[in-house]
Parts: sequence; structure tokens; C-alpha cells
Amino acid sequence: MNKEAKMKQLEEEVLARIDLPLYAFRKENNYLPVMGEGSLAAKVFFVGEAPGKTEAETGKPFCGRSGKFLSEMLASIGLTREEVFITSVVKDRPPENRDPTPQEIALYGPYLDKQLEIIKPQVIVLLGRISMKYVFTLVGIEDELDTIGTMHGKVYMGKLSYGKVTLLPLYHPAAALYNPKNKSVLLEDFKVVKNYI
Repeated sequence: MNKEAKMKQLEEEVLARIDLPLYAFRKENNYLPVMGEGSLAAKVFFVGEAPGKTEAETGKPFCGRSGKFLSEMLASIGLTREEVFITSVVKDRPPENRDPTPQEIALYGPYLDKQLEIIKPQVIVLLGRISMKYVFTLVGIEDELDTIGTMHGKVYMGKLSYGKVTLLPLYHPAAALYNPKNKSVLLEDFKVVKNYI
């Protein structure tokens, strides 16, 4: 099976699983699961925490205000959304934009694991503390975890079944919308990605 077919299969599985904790909320609101989009040959892979309202309505990741800023950050280092892959740990929108629960993360997380195995990126950019904690645990370096305030913009090394990966934790792009000072921090941290493209 090629990469496209494998990704399609994952999406069909998420659509069909009525036991997923956010399935009822998705159905009730006519939302879509947000599996992610971008290049299946991407070297750089972005992971957020969970879709927001605009994302769940369109099925596209990071397409609201924080997505606009993510596109701006990509452009600042000469990348486009089509050259990277963008997804999140949880594939359905939690009510009220609340943080995903540990149970939701545990049930949706394996879909992210499979996406990483299909795409095999070299660099994983973690947008916010939830994706940072999940992926650090996945690659076996959870003992290095600290607050996102301490870790943002620093490079860490981990290992997945296909080889070594570089991890770069960043503030979530939404942080720049709530606090304009974070915008310059994010743009500065983002320059690190440039070393890997």
C-alpha cells in the first residue's frame, strides 16, 4: 500500500470509530475529523493539540487565525504549507476549545503515531505543551520534559522505529494572538527549523 492509501485508511478508521470519545460531539455538530494535510514526503512535520471550530467545520488543520500565523511563520523561512505536513494529536474538536483529556489523547494518539511512521519526517515541530508531552513520551525522552516556557526553541533528539528525529517544541501559534510579545518569540524560535530544510 502506498502512503496515500495508508493515510486514507487511517481517516476511514477515525470516521467509523463510534467509540472515540469525541465522536458524538463531532456528529452532533456536523464536524469533520481533522487528519492533517501537506506533503507525504515532508521532512518537517508539525503537531498541534486538537482542531478548533474552523478546523472541525472544514476538516483542514490550522485554518483559523492561528493557522494564518502558522502560514506566516512558514513563509518567514521560505516554506509553504504544501511542503510540510500539519496535524494534531487529537483528530476531533473538544467542546469549548478545552484541552484534550488524557483519555482522548490516549485514544487518538495512535493515529498520530501511524502518520509519523507513514511519512517518516526528520524534524517534528511541536506546537504547544500537549503535543510536546505526547511526542517526547512517544520517542522515549519524557525525562527531559519541562515547561514549554523553558523548552521552546530548543532542539531535542529522539528515536522512532525508522530512525532518529529532531524535536523542536514551540509555543502554540495561538499564543501570539493572545499576547503580541509571543509573536516575535515564535518567529525567532522558528528560525531553528531553517537549519533542517
